Amino acid sequence: MNKSAPYRGRFAPSPTGELHFGSLIAATASYLQARVNKGEWLVRIEDIDEIRTIAHSDLHILQALEQLGFEWDGDLIYQSQRKSLYQDYLDSLIEAKQVFACDCTRRQLRQKAEQQNLDLAVYPAVYPGICRNKSLPLTAQLAQRCLTTSTDIRFIDQVQGNYEVNLAQDCGDFIVKRRDGFFAYQLVVVIDDAEQGITDIVRGADLLSSTPQQIYLQQLLNLAPVNYAHLPVAMQKNGNKLSKSHQDLAVRHQNPAEILCSVLTYLQQSPPPELALSKVNEIWQWAFENWEISKISPRREIIVN
Repeated sequence: MNKSAPYRGRFAPSPTGELHFGSLIAATASYLQARVNKGEWLVRIEDIDEIRTIAHSDLHILQALEQLGFEWDGDLIYQSQRKSLYQDYLDSLIEAKQVFACDCTRRQLRQKAEQQNLDLAVYPAVYPGICRNKSLPLTAQLAQRCLTTSTDIRFIDQVQGNYEVNLAQDCGDFIVKRRDGFFAYQLVVVIDDAEQGITDIVRGADLLSSTPQQIYLQQLLNLAPVNYAHLPVAMQKNGNKLSKSHQDLAVRHQNPAEILCSVLTYLQQSPPPELALSKVNEIWQWAFENWEISKISPRREIIVN
C-alpha cells in the first residue's frame, strides 16, 4: 500500500438524502484518522447517479457537517461535473481491450443462473461472461463491462484484517458504464481517489466486497494503491441498514454534542458520559487525543438501538 505519500483521506457522501447516523460514522472515523495522522481530509459529493440524486440534499449534508464541527480541506468536488474525465479513463481501458459491450438484462442473467442450477444467492451477481466474445458495438444503449481474469486480489484492511477474492470466481466481468449512459461507481471512485491523491479510505463494510474490483481497476489504469479501513455497518434490529431512506434518523436537527458522542461510542472509543455535555470543539479535542482505529472490532455490522 501507499506509505510514502502524505496522508490524505476523504468523505464521499451521495446526495440521495440527509446525513444520517450511518454516514456520520464513516465521516467521523475518516476525519479522525486523517487528523491524527496529520493529514488532509477532503469532501467529495458522489452524484454520478443523477437519477437517485435529491435536490438540495448536498447542501443539507454540508450544513450538517459544519454544524457538527467538521472542517474539510480544499475545494468540494461533484462527480456530475467530471464526466469527460471519466470518459478519458474509460477510453484508455477500451483501447487496451479491457472493456466489452454487454446486452444482458438482469432477467436474462437470472434465467441463465436457473438453467445452470447456480446458487441464486450468488448469481447473477457473478457475471458468467455471456457477452465476452460477442463483439457487440460499444454504444450508448449497451452496458460496458471490464474484462476480468482469474486473479487473486489480496489486501490487509485496517479494521477487517486480511481479505482475498478471486475476481473471476467471486465477481466476474463488472460494469464500468451502465446502459443508461451513467458511469459506474466502481470506475469513478477509483478515478476520483487517484486524481485527488487519496492515500487512505475509511468507509463502511458494505463496500468491502467492491474493493477488489477497485484495486483491479487501479492496476489496469496504473494508479497508486491506497490503504483501506472498512467499518462495521450500523444496522437496525429488524435487519435494515441505517440509511437515508430512514429520514427520521437524519442528524441535521439533532443535538451535535450528543450525536458525536454516540458515534464515538459506536466506534468503541469509550468517551466518558460527561463529554456529551461539552461543546463540540471540546469533544473533537478529546477525540483527537484518544482516537485509536485499532479499538474497532473487525465486524461487518453492529446493531444499534
